[in-house]
Parts: sequence; structure tokens; C-alpha cells
Amino acid sequence: MDEKQLEQTIRQVVSRVVSQQNQQSQVRSFALPQLRVTEADRMDTKNPADRVYTHDLFTLAQSPRLGAGLMEMTDSDFAWHLSYDEIDYVIEGQLDIHFADHVVSARAGEVILIPKGSDIRFACKGHVRFLYVTYPADWQNGAD
Repeated sequence: MDEKQLEQTIRQVVSRVVSQQNQQSQVRSFALPQLRVTEADRMDTKNPADRVYTHDLFTLAQSPRLGAGLMEMTDSDFAWHLSYDEIDYVIEGQLDIHFADHVVSARAGEVILIPKGSDIRFACKGHVRFLYVTYPADWQNGAD
């Protein structure tokens, strides 16, 4: 192996190692039981009595296609139109999703799927805490 071939082989190996490290650095985890929302996470439902908080877990730069976050509500009920698909995994409490003619409820350990285009009401009596997963990630703007 001459010097030029050796240099090319070293560059390939270094490039592969750097690429693997970059992929690994993008993998993230969150300890949801310890994660808490703050007043900065409060969502404006147009009703000051509602106590609704959302905290996205990833930025759009970190996850441009799939969004995820923590939502907490206490004694709240508000209308919402989904311009995205959403899955809600209830961590504690009970989440009620009101459609035109029925209610879908989920308790801790249960999942609700809300398809894009749905007009619903998010509601809870007492406190509910759940993980939401959205597609696309830019759920606030309804981007596809």
C-alpha cells in the first residue's frame, strides 16, 4: 500500500467514525416522570380558567418529521382542530376527547389516536398528564 492509498483509507475510516458519532449524538431520551411543565409552557385556550401546558420534547431541527411532547391539563375543556395526526399516551389521570357525537376516554397506560382533520374538544376533570406524538412535527403550523 502506498502513501496515497493509506491516506485514502484513513480518510474513509475517520469519515465513517465521525458519521456514526453524529448519528449517535442525535439520539435523545427524556425521563418523563421527572419532566415538569412551567408557566412558560402554558397554552392559550382563550379561556383564562383553563390550565393547559404543552412542552415539546424536540425542536424542529432535532426532529423535523415527528413531533413529541408532554401535555398537562387540570379541570380544562377546550376546542381544537387538528391539521396533523396525533397519538396521545396517558401517563396519569384521564383524558377525554369529545367528537361531535361521542367521547373517547383514556386512562394511564392507554392510547388515543386522533386523525388529521378532526374537530374535537380536549377535556379532563382533575389532572391529566400525557405524551403526545404528532405527524408532522410542526403541529403548531399544521405543516405537511
